[in-house]
Amino acid sequence: MTSKRVTADQNLLLENQLCFALHSASMAMTKVYQPHLKKLGLTYPQYLVMLVLWEHDGLTVSEIGKRLLLDSGTLTPLLKRLEAATLVNRLRDVADERRVIVHLTPAGRKLKAQARQIPGALLQAMACTPGEVSDLKDRVQALRQQLVQFQ
Repeated sequence: MTSKRVTADQNLLLENQLCFALHSASMAMTKVYQPHLKKLGLTYPQYLVMLVLWEHDGLTVSEIGKRLLLDSGTLTPLLKRLEAATLVNRLRDVADERRVIVHLTPAGRKLKAQARQIPGALLQAMACTPGEVSDLKDRVQALRQQLVQFQ
């Protein structure tokens, strides 16, 4: 059995960095999404917001932020642009005016039908089976959970 010993200098090679592998894969994934999202008139972050709302309409800004791991300072401009595109409405909660509830408009709900082809297109681009993608997603999520403990 051959063990691969990595020297201290090899630990500092870019090609040996998991963080860069994840970062560059994320950038490549986003680029594959771009032509599909352009047809929908969405950016990738806006698409993520729409995914959350297609799953559960009528969430507060803070609930959306919690799902996407985004703060309100990042999320509010995204929501304003989605509102300007008539895909969502933002309304103050009558019971607590500090809370803003986001609802899909009819156009926002209709856009979901057009988005249904995106996961299949990405699966094809990745050249993976659905099971392989699911396993990879689970491993990356477990890694994220492990790393969150050290923040």
